[in-house]
Amino acid sequence: MLTAAICGEVFASPQVDSILAGIRAVDWSQGMSMIVTNYTGDRLNFGLAAEQAKSEGYKVETVIVGDDCALPPSHGVAGRRGLAGTILVHKVAGAAAAAGLSLDEVAAEAKRASEMVGTMGVALSVCTMLHGEPGAVVADLQPVEVVVSHVLKQILSPETNYVPITRGNRVVLMVNGLGATPVMELMIAAGKAVPQLQLEHGLAVDRVYTGSFMTSLDMAGFSISIMKADEAILHRLDAATKAPFWPAGVDGNRPPAKIPIPLPLNHLTKSDESMGRPLQLSEQGQILELAIEAAANAIIDLRDILNEWDSKVGDGDCGSTMDRGATAILEDMKKYKCAFDLKHSLEPGADVLEASIAAVSKYGGASAGYRTLLDALIPASSVLQERLTAGDDPITAFILSSEAALAGAESTRHMQAQAGRSTYVSTEILASVPDPGAMAAASWYRAAALAIKNKVEPS
Repeated sequence: MLTAAICGEVFASPQVDSILAGIRAVDWSQGMSMIVTNYTGDRLNFGLAAEQAKSEGYKVETVIVGDDCALPPSHGVAGRRGLAGTILVHKVAGAAAAAGLSLDEVAAEAKRASEMVGTMGVALSVCTMLHGEPGAVVADLQPVEVVVSHVLKQILSPETNYVPITRGNRVVLMVNGLGATPVMELMIAAGKAVPQLQLEHGLAVDRVYTGSFMTSLDMAGFSISIMKADEAILHRLDAATKAPFWPAGVDGNRPPAKIPIPLPLNHLTKSDESMGRPLQLSEQGQILELAIEAAANAIIDLRDILNEWDSKVGDGDCGSTMDRGATAILEDMKKYKCAFDLKHSLEPGADVLEASIAAVSKYGGASAGYRTLLDALIPASSVLQERLTAGDDPITAFILSSEAALAGAESTRHMQAQAGRSTYVSTEILASVPDPGAMAAASWYRAAALAIKNKVEPS
């Protein structure tokens, strides 16, 4: 089914280094296809890892799966979330790869499968999705046949047209436990779903899969996935697999618990001397170190307020995540020589900032006005390029661009989210706080600019 799976912390996307470790661990001679659930953090981190892997010589294709049918279609660039239907895509892609298809063919089959499946879940306990976001609707307790009927109608709704399924089609049904639902209760839900699909929706149910395939901690509930089926899809789903929890083809064999991960050649050949830190930094190196320290400390100081804002518009961990990154930067900085020249580094730095914004926009799908960190960085980049082109000295240009970053971050209070987890939050809640990511970006940017100014031009 899968050669490797990359896990993050609870409700968090995997780190780029973890994804790269997974890529390097597998036999990649024919290339590799990454199947990514459609969450902004997953898309960004897997996208960055894919770009780094390509630079090391790996051939990588990425397939994004968004099978969520619980939310209305209009959710900006964030789109539909990746849910349990992703498991069916895993099975199709894994069987295609095992059959010897090329990388492009495997990715094409995975993409086609992802477009054929829709999922919706319900829970009796607190309802949280894969990244901790709350459920879309709270409803009164109903008999299971009523709940199943609502879920099926939502998935198959011709108004949303999330999945291309019409009367007379063949389908596959997956009833997935969300963590604390007994198999008996999952079987009851499946037993209600099959006749409704057949009699009310006019569908032929070719396969039924029941079990805990994609869970959310110990949530009491289930999700239903429906995939449009044809002979090609069924052939992939029926292919033998050693995956121990797939309902068919289990032969008891397990992969080794640990796989040695070789370092890429470019990591092995870097000399310690080129990376080493001198006993005494140059004056310019000290300026860079001071700016990095100021930026990191600004983030650390904002941890609690970022978490507070994010608890209203996200999953409440923005400050903690940024704090871990800032702390790691402060620790890692001790290993590097901080090569820097203020006069000659800021203009290339402006180009780097512009390229970074383009990469984040490419993989995250956001741009100006979408209520993300780009609403701080895009105006900062624009002003920085503008002032440097106009002939301003680097420090003045940096300070003015940092002011633009802060203004851009503050402006997110008045924006409707178009990307990220905030797209699932009501307008009333969004209006009470700025975007945490934008405020974090503006704060470290401003702190770095002021640190350089105060060092070079002390009052």
